[in-house]
Parts: sequence; C-alpha cells; structure tokens
Amino acid sequence: MSMGSMTKVGVVTGGGTGIGRAVALALAGEGYSVVVAGRRKEPLEAVVAEGSKLGARMLGVPTDVSDPKSVRDLFDTTVETFGRLDLLFNNAGS
Repeated sequence: MSMGSMTKVGVVTGGGTGIGRAVALALAGEGYSVVVAGRRKEPLEAVVAEGSKLGARMLGVPTDVSDPKSVRDLFDTTVETFGRLDLLFNNAGS
C-alpha cells in the first residue's frame, strides 16, 4: 500500500543495522528517498545498496549523533542532496 510518498525524504539514524535498517528499507519500499546515518560506513553501504535495488534514492552518511557538528553536517547533506527533509526516525543508541 503506497502512502503517496513518492517524493518524500526521510533520515534514519542508527540505520545500518537492526530496527533502523528495517525502517530505512520500509521507507525505501514506500517510495521515500532515504538518508541512512550511522557510525560505521560498511553497514550503511549495505543498506544503501539494498534500498537502491528497490528503486529508491538512497544515501549513506557516516554520523556520530553525540557530536553536534556531525549532526548538522548530516542535515546539511540531506538538504543539499534532496532539497528538504520530511521525516526523521531517530533510532541511534548510545
């Protein structure tokens, strides 16, 4: 079932594994463009590859949510790449 979200942009922190990964891929399946953020590059790349196979525009951004500059860079990159942000799923743990 489509939610009419073909042009929406979502950011998922902690998106490389577990619940974050599942949410990122679910959003991709619903037509969102998805920015996947997390500390480790390799899991982000795997999620981006899988979401891209679903036809979604995907971007992995290594991010440390405990660092305010890193978080600002994440949102700056999102807006520079996709023009806006519609949804934030804040899943990063400590």
